[in-house]
Amino acid sequence: MKEIFVKDSELRKAAQEGMDEFVGVFYNAISDAVGGQLTAENMAELNADQLTLWGFHALHEEVMDGGFVQLIHNGYGDFIFLNPFAKAIKDWGLRDLSKMIYDVKRLYWKYKDEIMRDCSDDEFMQMFEKMPEFDDYDDSFVENEEQWTALVAEYIDNNIEKFATIKDE
Repeated sequence: MKEIFVKDSELRKAAQEGMDEFVGVFYNAISDAVGGQLTAENMAELNADQLTLWGFHALHEEVMDGGFVQLIHNGYGDFIFLNPFAKAIKDWGLRDLSKMIYDVKRLYWKYKDEIMRDCSDDEFMQMFEKMPEFDDYDDSFVENEEQWTALVAEYIDNNIEKFATIKDE
């Protein structure tokens, strides 16, 4: 396992700034440790909780920006829907998000090939009109994002040792 370090001063500052920043300190430390990109090789260097945080970050960024269609189109579908991500976040206390992931997985299988094909920006935008089944899930994610991020922050706070070693400077 790769050892991940977070500076105590960065952690204290992030904790004062809010839950997004707190979660971000750990995600950024993990990302930096693997060179900013998750590959098959460096996946083995991270533990299950670190990988789950990576998945939550990808899910959060993609769905908040362009919904589940964008998440799938940008190549995160397999990581989110074909791994035990939904079970892991359920274990973190995010039951509703876990249920949503299982529900969206049906749509992933239904539309995966169409969403993942190379296309122009216009064709990509048309996918949202062709696949309105994703809309309610996108809206629900946005509505619940703050609560879910708070639960992620709480899980990290209660299990810091699973994510990083805190270093005094």
